[in-house]
Amino acid sequence: MTDVTPPSMDAVAAQRWLAQVPAQVPPASPWLHEEVARRMMERLDIITAQPEQWAHWQPVRGGWQAHQALKARYPQARAWLVPGSIAEDALLQKSVQRPWWAVWRKESECVGMPPAGSVQMVWANMVLHQQSRPQEMLAQWHKALAVDGFLMFSCLGPDTLRELRELYSAQGWPTPMHELTDMHDWGDMLVQAGFAEPVMDMERITLTFETPERLVQELRELGRNLALGRGSIVRGRVWHGQWLKALSQLAQPRHDGKLGLTFELVYGHAFKPTPRARVAQETGIDLVEMRQMLRQSAKDRSSS
Repeated sequence: MTDVTPPSMDAVAAQRWLAQVPAQVPPASPWLHEEVARRMMERLDIITAQPEQWAHWQPVRGGWQAHQALKARYPQARAWLVPGSIAEDALLQKSVQRPWWAVWRKESECVGMPPAGSVQMVWANMVLHQQSRPQEMLAQWHKALAVDGFLMFSCLGPDTLRELRELYSAQGWPTPMHELTDMHDWGDMLVQAGFAEPVMDMERITLTFETPERLVQELRELGRNLALGRGSIVRGRVWHGQWLKALSQLAQPRHDGKLGLTFELVYGHAFKPTPRARVAQETGIDLVEMRQMLRQSAKDRSSS
């Protein structure tokens, strides 16, 4: 499977964003990510399998409170915390460090990539849509999972921030975000990565904000504009004031006059199947048999 960067995403900007993590211990994750993780956890109720080991991909932004809830759900399981950058690795090392008096206890959390085929669950909340190489991440998930292990992930879908994109278009401004992948395309990529029985679903929610400033604060916690076509010039205070005034147009009566933004949430679930046996592509022929075949071929030609 080829590793292709989404055509509208700036890969350098995406890597820079991954390197920016909050410095506080324990980490603070965006509210929306914690809420999506809570909803995704409800989907675990239909799964009876109890993992002995599981991996949490990029848990700092994926939801630190959700990580604690998953630990409580699987108290006997070993958790692998997979960082997305050097900065996140350092923060996770501090966050899971045990006190000196507990060094004798069995280690229940490890920071780093789990061994191949070692975990029964991969949990990846709200990280895939910000990856410049999503196919590579899917391959990592597949490699980490044991046979019959399962994947749970979520990400943003293409209807996200549609009001903001329409506003920017009406103002003649560059796009406020990169294009997001449809859930059906994620399903196809899961199959290409070797997963089986992918189940995809989505929902749309609307977040409302009292002021443009509060709206901007929320968006900055969730991510950055990673679009290749984003504005590249530095703007001053005058433009910033005009920008905030334009954001006020997002206020709608059905939201009691508050500013409303749509978020499309995509949920995915799939299994790692037993590898299929490969059919031999070559047929071996003994040297003696080859000589006999050649002699027979010569006799056939001479008698014809």
